[in-house]
Amino acid sequence: MPFMFFDPTYLCFIAPAFLLMLYAQWRVRSAYSKWGKIANSRHLTGAQAAQRIMQENGLYGLGIQPIGGELTDNYDPRSKTLNLSQGSATGSSVASLAIVAHELGHAQQDAQGNLLMAARSGFVPAVNIGSRLGPIVFIIGLFMTAMLSSSLGTIFMWAGIILFSTAFFFALLTLPVELDASNRAMKMLTTGGLLVGQDEVSGARSVLTAAALTYVAAMMMALLQLLYYVFLASGRRRR
Repeated sequence: MPFMFFDPTYLCFIAPAFLLMLYAQWRVRSAYSKWGKIANSRHLTGAQAAQRIMQENGLYGLGIQPIGGELTDNYDPRSKTLNLSQGSATGSSVASLAIVAHELGHAQQDAQGNLLMAARSGFVPAVNIGSRLGPIVFIIGLFMTAMLSSSLGTIFMWAGIILFSTAFFFALLTLPVELDASNRAMKMLTTGGLLVGQDEVSGARSVLTAAALTYVAAMMMALLQLLYYVFLASGRRRR
């Protein structure tokens, strides 16, 4: 909630994750800026590479469609569709290959029935509700305990914490899924001969590692915010 930014304690809790998030975003932009300008030696566009990877790995029946924005690429397991931004689909850079292969890593997870990916997908409705409703319920409980000294307020606060904890558990599930997709991407790119030379391999890995760091930062942000709520609720209970 906005007013929390005026609480020095909140800033102390969140600062490490916020700094890591800034660093992760810088790493992503830096890696993409560099390797998004270096053409792959096969001169394949991202869309062409996607078709080749799908054929070589038996990923049949997948759709490919454009999506707006930059670095917005994603795989939709519901429609079995690879959504590619224009830069990734039409670009022939090392970064384009890395991004496309990563999303196909998710497609391979889906095709093989990866349990963590299935769990994450099934958890989406809960986290959509919990991450939005949790802070609101918590703040209501916080005001109730402050204004009315009501035990009901404490119940609301802990209910809000439980609801918001879904955001942390979702981030916790997301990290290994994303790391596995990146590992699959590197394997598909190297075994398929799409990357030529150690420089291109290192470049693709640099792009994927930078992206993975954003998920680490997101998990830390959710954890520290959750701990902040617990800190406040525990303090109120002791009064």
